[in-house]
Amino acid sequence: MKLTIYTLNEKVEKFYLEAIKEYEKRLGRYCTIKWIHLKRDDQLEKKLLGDSSYKILLTNTEESLSSEELAGKINDLGVSGNSDVSIIIGSEIAQYDEKLTLSKMEMDTGLKTTVLIEQLYRAFRIIHNHPYHK
Repeated sequence: MKLTIYTLNEKVEKFYLEAIKEYEKRLGRYCTIKWIHLKRDDQLEKKLLGDSSYKILLTNTEESLSSEELAGKINDLGVSGNSDVSIIIGSEIAQYDEKLTLSKMEMDTGLKTTVLIEQLYRAFRIIHNHPYHK
């Protein structure tokens, strides 16, 4: 599976960057993952122009999923042929195929990205029947 996470925000704090980098490294065992930090919606539009990936918009307006439900969703996407997935954080205008909510609470974009990537790691561990904690 190929995952691309797009984050729109002016700045992401250093401690979030370190956590994101660590989980990217861990996820490399299960999928191809790329995190792209953008500052504006027009930059996102250019990146997604002609992109055929399955697009998920991260919001806080829908019902949130459990870790097991997220694992099931990722597994279902891969099985159904949607193995190229883009997850968009922080955009108000992006075109998407589905919405996803991690929590209804408001969060800093850096924290939201960190939580998302940690949950993706947890989901792949669940899919592969691996224990989560080292």
